[in-house]
Amino acid sequence: MRILVLGGGAREHALAWRLGRDESVERVWIAPGNGGTPAVAETVADLEIADPGAVARHAARERYDLVVIGPEAPLAAGVADALLTASIPVFGPTRAAARLEWSKAFAKEQLRRAGVRTAAAATFTAVEPAVAAARSMDRPPVVKADWLAAGKGVVVPETAEAAESAIRDLLAAAPPGGQVLLEERLAGAEVSVFGLVSGELVIPLGAARDAKRLLDGDAGPNTGGMGAYTPVPGFGAAEVESAVATVLEPIAWRMARDGTPYRGVLYAGLMLTDDGPTVLEFNARFGDPEAQVLLPLLDGDLATALLGVATGDRGAIEGSLALRPGAAVGVVLAAEGYPGAPIGGREVRGADPSGIDDDGPLLVFHAGTQATRGGGYSSHGGRVLTCVGLGNDLAAARAIAYEGLARITMEGGQQRSEIGLG
Repeated sequence: MRILVLGGGAREHALAWRLGRDESVERVWIAPGNGGTPAVAETVADLEIADPGAVARHAARERYDLVVIGPEAPLAAGVADALLTASIPVFGPTRAAARLEWSKAFAKEQLRRAGVRTAAAATFTAVEPAVAAARSMDRPPVVKADWLAAGKGVVVPETAEAAESAIRDLLAAAPPGGQVLLEERLAGAEVSVFGLVSGELVIPLGAARDAKRLLDGDAGPNTGGMGAYTPVPGFGAAEVESAVATVLEPIAWRMARDGTPYRGVLYAGLMLTDDGPTVLEFNARFGDPEAQVLLPLLDGDLATALLGVATGDRGAIEGSLALRPGAAVGVVLAAEGYPGAPIGGREVRGADPSGIDDDGPLLVFHAGTQATRGGGYSSHGGRVLTCVGLGNDLAAARAIAYEGLARITMEGGQQRSEIGLG
């Protein structure tokens, strides 16, 4: 199988690494990739991955057997639609189905129609009505952008003043017709549940917990994610199966009935409240950094399963993958100034990227890096890399991840010190 992976983050490094290990895979390409991805895939230069026509023409010319879409921007742009029109198998939902992620308001409506528990919310296109609504609430609401915001469109304010500021900032940055969601603030622990979805068929993958805030103790601004771990204590296989049955399957059924069947990976961000798991949001892709901890624990032929999802081949999907025993902890190294104004061009030492033959216990997946002429790497983005430790339990995996990160140096680097502790 010849596979093209679209994207350039640590998630895509992990995807290319995992796919390249399958016996069914002849070769993996990646566009645009990053400084570390030549260790796992051949780089496709100068392909605009959010241009549906350009991707479809390239994929048809190169005759890939499967295109795997990593980030959200190509999904929202309709890259999957263009590939389907060109009869090229694609793992990733159409633009209409990907609205579950890029339109929070659409996701809320689908959850309501499917009868799935979710936090109460209201949408606003103007600042003053939104501010007035926020002031009337007992607690500051969660403020969400109803458009693609690269993982930074959610603000969890602690005060009414912070909520007002978030509303003004997000609406000032909104695209034409953009709106914000004010969502009821829930109490509980968060967990993300992943499933492969092909029409009405949903296959559980597992669950992970990520750290969204920049600083220890869940302080500081929201980021794209500073680390993740799996398994989640108290949320095992039975809880994953239950979440699939009560959340993912009803949504898959609803989307299929509406004529927009979902094909790809779907993850539900859940809050574990006293009333039960409640949906906060959907992502229409493998999460980042969740993918970096889930993919190394998946046994089976991932490429065949993803192709089965793309083509609707139920036999290729069912029973093809299993989450093996053990644990994985991933810790992100971010650049100075992230998430606001990351500083690039810093030398990154001791960060040899994981290749196809690497099976742990330490894996290093690059994200915002560039290769230098001397054979090293420099930073080029906010999240620079993810160190993943694999072990028999979370404590062992966590120790390996942090030992690996301690050997990597980068001026001004930021990291959290308690990933995997709960």
